Amino acid sequence: MGEVKFEKAIQRLEKIVDDLEKGELDIDKSLEIFEEGIKMSRVCSKKLNEAEAKIEKLTRDQKGELVSELFPVEDKNDS
Repeated sequence: MGEVKFEKAIQRLEKIVDDLEKGELDIDKSLEIFEEGIKMSRVCSKKLNEAEAKIEKLTRDQKGELVSELFPVEDKNDS
């Protein structure tokens, strides 16, 4: 199996949660998809950590210090 994309992993994880919350699966199937859910959770966590590290690297100034900048937020009352 190749590398799982974040979007696919999160979609599968959401489906697994839905299936488990319904409570209609037998114990063996529940354990099987729970295990898969743990794997998908780890994939998502890894991807988010990688993205955070990349963003942190891109936002360092020339001295190597992190630069904090707020994203512009649109005021919804201006519409």
